[in-house]
Amino acid sequence: MIDTAPERRALADRLENAGLLRTPHWRAAVESVPRELFLHPGVFLPMGGGRWQPVSTVGTAPAEWTRIAYRDESLTTQLDGHLTADQTSEPVTGVPTSSSTMPTTVIGMIEELGLEADHHVLEIGTGTGYSSALMCHRVGEDNVTTVEVDPDVAARADLALEAAGYSTWTVTGDGLLGHPPRAPYDRVIATCAVRRIPHTWIRQTKPGGVILATLGSWPYGTGLAKVTVGEGGIAEGWIIGRSSFMQARSQFTAPVSGDLSARTAYADSERSTTVPPTMLEEWMPAFLTQLAAPGAQFTRAATSDGSPLLYLFDPDRESFAEFVANGTGWTVRQGGPVSLWDDIEQALVAWQDAGSPDFSVVRLRITSRHHTYWIGERPTLRWQHRIA
Repeated sequence: MIDTAPERRALADRLENAGLLRTPHWRAAVESVPRELFLHPGVFLPMGGGRWQPVSTVGTAPAEWTRIAYRDESLTTQLDGHLTADQTSEPVTGVPTSSSTMPTTVIGMIEELGLEADHHVLEIGTGTGYSSALMCHRVGEDNVTTVEVDPDVAARADLALEAAGYSTWTVTGDGLLGHPPRAPYDRVIATCAVRRIPHTWIRQTKPGGVILATLGSWPYGTGLAKVTVGEGGIAEGWIIGRSSFMQARSQFTAPVSGDLSARTAYADSERSTTVPPTMLEEWMPAFLTQLAAPGAQFTRAATSDGSPLLYLFDPDRESFAEFVANGTGWTVRQGGPVSLWDDIEQALVAWQDAGSPDFSVVRLRITSRHHTYWIGERPTLRWQHRIA
């Protein structure tokens, strides 16, 4: 077995030079926790075209395995909710369902969390257990509770944590709605994306405690929310930057599929767009779209001659918007009870009029009944989502 202490020190140096690793106790954690222990039984490396190359710990040269483990990349450890790299030797297709998040993201979030040595912390989404181990090093294993919905993933994380010298509270089940032990917590951190922060998390956090979670249901265009819990079950804060995580399985939104032309056959209106729908391929406009139309999904396709087609679908409200390039711009056809593009376009135009600010201006207030987001004082840049 290779001693990876030099690689851990080099990783800490890179994170410190990037301005992400700011405090000595987190540097000590990065230098102490071997990331390679949390990648068993292997990883899937992207090949392009939706294909993945399995690389298992058995049969891979130790030097090569170490090189992979200390890349500053997210490393996929499970596909389609069951497949691990030791179960196949050939390239496969699949959807990632568990991974070891890239260290820059892990450390950036943990530093932002403001963990103190005596804090109790709840982690939603154990995954491989690497971030759990880092937090155990900082606050002690008895002060860390981590929740993982997939029992197989949880079992592998427990083995890795034990190999690294930690034995923490690992809860298998739905941490979105459940009541893990040791509440209330000083800090809550989610290493999965959620459409909304469940009020259960707020109830399990002490007044003055902090919750850090990625908000959004798209694979991009999601924002990192940092809220402070107050009295009366209310939390307030900001969207502090971009963030990208796999969707929490209990809130996973299946992509729209099937005959898209049939879904959009009957439109109620047709007009030219004021702003191009290609804006939705950019991170901040995609985030605003999810505020203006929380159930919307963005889909790309093409006509038989290769012309681009873009769609928005809102399955919950049975509404759609279809976009067709018309040479000088885009035409939008809308159908269903809601004029989906009208609401989104209004938000995008208002955002442009406000100077196209970034995430850091988005405020957030959570109660037991609503999530409210706003930018400045403009009514057109205020959105309220009712909690069902």
